[in-house]
Amino acid sequence: MGFNWDKFDKQVDLDALQEDVKDVEENGGGDFEPVPDGQYEVEVEKMEMTESKKGDPMLSIWFKIIDGDLEGQRIFYNKVMQPQNDRAFGLQVHQNNQMLRSLWDCEKDDVKFSSFGDYADLVLDIHEDIDGKFEYLLEKGTNKDGFDTFEIVEVFEVE
Repeated sequence: MGFNWDKFDKQVDLDALQEDVKDVEENGGGDFEPVPDGQYEVEVEKMEMTESKKGDPMLSIWFKIIDGDLEGQRIFYNKVMQPQNDRAFGLQVHQNNQMLRSLWDCEKDDVKFSSFGDYADLVLDIHEDIDGKFEYLLEKGTNKDGFDTFEIVEVFEVE
């Protein structure tokens, strides 16, 4: 009997994949150059809980630049959460909570971690709530350890 590929299909939005492939075919794939540090007007293109290459849970947000010289490029917020790392896990969840809160108008208690399943549902609910309604001024930086930093500086309602 062959390998069960269904588990991978469940991890992929197949319709979105076809759109991505079409985009690369029409516009060229090339190598993705990292977006330099700075402030960018962006929209949230994709937002979900996923798995890192090492198998850890991760909040993934794709910001699409909507104005300026880098219009159309993406900035990727990928924040891994390591529940096995007692010292880091609380900080990782806190940082993700801060990012999620900055994307929509909510009370602090509206964004909290109670379980990974609930958190994944919350992430999808927030994305559904903000999709097409808000754009952002995102500041991308680099910390002293060489890791990307992200801050929502301003929120704009889409008219």
